[in-house]
Amino acid sequence: MNQKTAGVLGAGGWGVALANLLCAKGHAVRLWEFDSRAADNLRVRRALPKKLPGITLSSDILVTNDITEATDDADFICLVVPSQTMRSVGQLLNKSNLSKRPILVNLSKGIEVGTLKRMSEVLRETVDPGNYGGIGTLSGPSHAEEVARNIPTAVVAASESEQAAAAVQELFITPRFRVYTTTDILGVELAGSLKNIVALAAGMLDGLGMGDNTRGALLTRGLAEIARMGKKLGADPLTFSGLSGVGDLVTTCLSRHSRNRFVGEQIGLGRKLDAVLSHMTMVAEGVETTRSGYALSAKHDIEMPITAQVYKVLFEGKSPLEAINDLMVRDPKAESMR
Repeated sequence: MNQKTAGVLGAGGWGVALANLLCAKGHAVRLWEFDSRAADNLRVRRALPKKLPGITLSSDILVTNDITEATDDADFICLVVPSQTMRSVGQLLNKSNLSKRPILVNLSKGIEVGTLKRMSEVLRETVDPGNYGGIGTLSGPSHAEEVARNIPTAVVAASESEQAAAAVQELFITPRFRVYTTTDILGVELAGSLKNIVALAAGMLDGLGMGDNTRGALLTRGLAEIARMGKKLGADPLTFSGLSGVGDLVTTCLSRHSRNRFVGEQIGLGRKLDAVLSHMTMVAEGVETTRSGYALSAKHDIEMPITAQVYKVLFEGKSPLEAINDLMVRDPKAESMR
């Protein structure tokens, strides 16, 4: 194997899981943590017990609070930061020394509030083209808690460049972490982001004590509106039948590891959004993506009734039960996945 140098920006659970995966493959890995105290703690303890209990960070991985140290002479830079901080991290990255023109790999799932940009678009806006050799996104059903334990996982590497997608595939693929490729980065990023809104709705159903019939209907119609958005914006419709689409949707809506499903469940149980988020140690990307997904649907005049109802529950005080009732009594129509 041709050893590469990878800078991993973001030392949460997903960042640690991926850093360990890359290190185990023999790559040189530098893990960047924005908070200096957290970086010092991770450097000494080599663990995140609240986020990845039982997992130890390899002693071969450099932990640093200096983004230049993490990225200098890197072949790949993996951005594993919350989507709403991607712009500020991209701006920091642009000021560091990127002497090798690395491939930038986005591993965040979200749409920026306000600009309504996908993560690869944010990176293109914040990092000078001369500082990188390509941009890709890695997405799919891949909970950090399972990847960290080497549980078989399959994801997709997406880039407009076939060469960049193949390079990301080669970097990450292992016998337990299978990576496919696609050039439909638009569809992959939309699917990975918007499915978190449906996961919030799935959690609300669980909190309300709804059944399998309701959950099955939600996932199916949720996928339909995600695909509808993708088609309107120019994505390949088949992408939504793949790992970053239905694969990630089902996993996120049903898994006990899903932060978005958890937040929705707590709201279904009657808790307030602010109270739920204040006690979480990890980010539930779907909350802010609900804002941007709702705005994106309005901007492009795309019917997304589930997204609209989740938005009203989160930000307008509507009760989850009332939202379900309003979805059920909409005007009758033919079933369409378009």
